[in-house]
Amino acid sequence: MNKVILMGRLTRDPDVRYSQGENATAIARYTLAVDRRFRRESDGQTADFISCVVFGRGAEFAEKYLRQGTKIAITGRIQTGSYTNRDGQKVYTMDVVVEEQEFAESKNAAGDRPADSYARQTESRPAPAQEAGDGFMNIPDGIDEELPFN
Repeated sequence: MNKVILMGRLTRDPDVRYSQGENATAIARYTLAVDRRFRRESDGQTADFISCVVFGRGAEFAEKYLRQGTKIAITGRIQTGSYTNRDGQKVYTMDVVVEEQEFAESKNAAGDRPADSYARQTESRPAPAQEAGDGFMNIPDGIDEELPFN
């Protein structure tokens, strides 16, 4: 079984491109900084930097909502590959192909993160709805276009 579950923060905004052809597909790449439980003695590194790639609607979601510093949880699979670079050397690659991605903290918890990364994420969204008496949130009219799912 090839299954990966990670939680970490984006090191920079996702790089989103679209495939060529009749049915252009969005492809997003980002690096996730995942904290280690223990510091490695040899170099003192406390995080691993994992390359991730996501396709289709997930890539469109990443383009619209994910920014540098955003904490997310992902599930996916490891995919390895190789290519020959311009110097004729064989280069080996390893990416996590993301199947699911979701926010791992609320906007309020993210408030102590760099302000401009979250400001860009929230500037086009409507104000949060008030909670109804039954404990559920009222969804404002016209937000259907903003939701990343149907």
